[in-house]
Amino acid sequence: MRFRINGGEYAGASALDIVRDIERDAGRDGRGWSSPREFLCWAHAELGDRVPPRELDVSDRLDDETLALNYLCLCDEYGVGELMDGPRSIETLSA
Repeated sequence: MRFRINGGEYAGASALDIVRDIERDAGRDGRGWSSPREFLCWAHAELGDRVPPRELDVSDRLDDETLALNYLCLCDEYGVGELMDGPRSIETLSA
């Protein structure tokens, strides 16, 4: 799976791998998160000016991998990032 956002390109075996790399790069600005979920909550909130609020709810019922995939798909759908290729399951999300 490959994903492009904010001028960077990320690749990983899973959405969570990609989000961890994005988190690492974002953390270089002095921010720190205690977990991928904490980062994803922050990242979803950062989309607030471009994505409808109903899309930004971060459910406690979602596991980290599902939440990471949701974030990448939202970014792609709203033009914030670009999902360049991924698992076939992504294709079924939009069907």
